[in-house]
Amino acid sequence: MSERRPLYVLTVGLLIAALGLISPASKAQVSKKTALDPSASARKGIQLTSGGHCSEALPLLRKSLPRITDKQLRYDAAMAMAQCGMSVNDDGDVVDALVLLRREFSNDPKALYTASHFYSELAMQAARRLVEAAPHSAEAQELNAEALESQGKQNEAIGAYRQILQQYPEQPGIHYRIGRLILAEPQTATSSEDAKKEFEQELKIDPNTASAEFMLGDLARQAQQWNDAILHFGRAAKLDAGFSEALLGLGISFNAAGKSADAVAPLEKYVKMEPSDPAGHYQLALAYNRVGRKQDAAREIGLQREAEKKAPPSTPQNPD
Repeated sequence: MSERRPLYVLTVGLLIAALGLISPASKAQVSKKTALDPSASARKGIQLTSGGHCSEALPLLRKSLPRITDKQLRYDAAMAMAQCGMSVNDDGDVVDALVLLRREFSNDPKALYTASHFYSELAMQAARRLVEAAPHSAEAQELNAEALESQGKQNEAIGAYRQILQQYPEQPGIHYRIGRLILAEPQTATSSEDAKKEFEQELKIDPNTASAEFMLGDLARQAQQWNDAILHFGRAAKLDAGFSEALLGLGISFNAAGKSADAVAPLEKYVKMEPSDPAGHYQLALAYNRVGRKQDAAREIGLQREAEKKAPPSTPQNPD
């Protein structure tokens, strides 16, 4: 009997293997292999997501997603991660997944639809937390004022912003918003001056507010106060290197002030940043023409015409 035991053990072992009844050690090896295989982990995470097991799915998706090379699987895993992140209120996972979808699937309708809903929900959640945590804070009151503004209740919004300033006179951004709302209303004899005062007050609170400098420049441009326009547009462009509109305003003001040689540099930067804007090419052609660079002016006129073909119709202009 004892001589036959090894054969019996071998037979039972083969039978277990044939039936797929693997040992705990073998199961551990399979689990380890799955963990090392990002594609397998991602598929497992997606499967868990479909069953509502997000607390188990998220660690798998979080670790595997950066290492997946298959495009469709990356898409499915990112969508699952965003969905699960929303389910368990994990903002970090939601944002990471949406950023990946935006970067790699920027024109996918489902990805865009998901992003619009999830970002909106995240914003609402953050707003609720703000109101619950600090209902009397400047930020909570600013949310209320912005809501009034979005509803078209401009005068009520201005009142809400002014109320914030009564409690928090140094709160940045509030004077700027009031100034913009004043300009959005039907204009009166004092509207521009009232808005100008708000933008100046904003700069006293935060001297690095490029948007306030730009608005002061634009008000000066409209009043044909070219030296003031040049000053404010120039400051705005220095404060924010990506502020293309400030560069255009600066170039326009230099041209209008008879300083076309100074207009060339900001306008060259502008047309590189906004090559589809006919106005930039026109203003640069104007500057080139006035400083004697006729060939460069002709090239810009050609680019202006090409841009106009792709843009809404506008009144054609020619450089002096």
